[in-house]
Amino acid sequence: MHEHNHPQQKQVINRMSRIIGHAEAVKRMIEEGKDCSEILIQIAAVRSALNNVGKLILEDHINHCVLEAIENKDKEPLEKLNAAIDKFIR
Repeated sequence: MHEHNHPQQKQVINRMSRIIGHAEAVKRMIEEGKDCSEILIQIAAVRSALNNVGKLILEDHINHCVLEAIENKDKEPLEKLNAAIDKFIR
């Protein structure tokens, strides 16, 4: 195995902290009986933010893990990437 610290790790962690806070705010909106359309808009914002974090992680993975695997002629990380992309896109 290799180290999974990538250049954008701090940015990903910061974004995840904001997403968690946003998701908690959506939960409070539901508990407080806020308008359904407002809640749905906020859920869409959380989903979009998660997708953007996924893109950052994918970018780092391709630029580091996959390149390293290619250099080492290791096909396993490429197979794992294909499986992860398939699940991410669903």
